[in-house]
Amino acid sequence: FRFELIVNGQTVFARYWRDGDKVTIPYVEAPPALRGTGAAADLMEGIATMARREGFKIVPQCSYAAGWMQRHKEYNDILA
Repeated sequence: FRFELIVNGQTVFARYWRDGDKVTIPYVEAPPALRGTGAAADLMEGIATMARREGFKIVPQCSYAAGWMQRHKEYNDILA
């Protein structure tokens, strides 16, 4: 499965799988044209907001997702 965000006709996405109340994110990918634009950060913020709303925890396996979670301590409550 994957979470997706379309920006300027291109898709940034995060692959994931769910096990109970945990969602594991093995990687986040953005097309070259969207890298450095904040699109992946916007996607992660959307995933984090959804996690709070739906009551699941995030297991960030990829370095981007893990780094994003470390930089955004306000989402520590949804970190598995």
